[in-house]
Amino acid sequence: MADGVSTAPRPGQAMPSRFGRPNPLAFVLIVLVAAFVLVSMDDVGLSMSELIDGVPGMVRMFISMMPPDLSRIGSIGWSLLETFQMAVVGTVLGVALSVPLAILASRRQTPNKVVYLAVRSLISLFRTVPDLVWALFFVIAVGLGPFAGTLAIMIDTIGFCGRFFAEAMEEVDDGPQEALRGVGASRSSTVFCAVLPAAMPSFVNTSLFSLEKATRSSVVLGLVGAGGIGIELKVAMDMFAYGQAATIILSIFILVLIVEQVSAWLRRKIM
Repeated sequence: MADGVSTAPRPGQAMPSRFGRPNPLAFVLIVLVAAFVLVSMDDVGLSMSELIDGVPGMVRMFISMMPPDLSRIGSIGWSLLETFQMAVVGTVLGVALSVPLAILASRRQTPNKVVYLAVRSLISLFRTVPDLVWALFFVIAVGLGPFAGTLAIMIDTIGFCGRFFAEAMEEVDDGPQEALRGVGASRSSTVFCAVLPAAMPSFVNTSLFSLEKATRSSVVLGLVGAGGIGIELKVAMDMFAYGQAATIILSIFILVLIVEQVSAWLRRKIM
């Protein structure tokens, strides 16, 4: 009962259906998707029994990690700093390059459709190829070390930020832009005086998310020789130095947690 009026159905009155009845085509698609999921579960070897059998091994590994080995904490700290530096530099360069590309990839700001499609395709390529693949490519191109990892993060950031920057500019209110065009402002003046300032909060928000993403990615990139703490973790695991591995994992967790908390604080202050 709400406000003295009963909401219970009267006798003989049918309850409204929670979900609409799918049409035959939708029903067939649902069945096909469900069948594909079930077949995929079998093809990937999903097995609860094997998972349960592996629990003792995971427990033994966890026990061997305790207590964490702090004997190489200095080297681990420097590698962790290098990881964060890779993330920061790669994100800054990626964000800086994303802005002009996003302008060209925005339907409202691009000079013509050919440029729009070409830049959109380039951004999609950067976003589709995993950052680990870019890291392998740059390791071959420039050699082992943080430079390769920084370039991989930069490309991945362009793919991530370029798309969201372009969408943010497309959602900007047309009023200020039309007013500037009405007084004879050029396309570039309209972009820099009306579009970018209005989209800036979204730019900052996306950039901070990109930094969080880059910090996590930079750890993995070290596994293929692209610098950072990842190589330390790989060596520790290969040498069965599980105590050192525990220290590295805890260090990574603390770094990612600090970056996420600072990023969330900045977003609350800006938005």
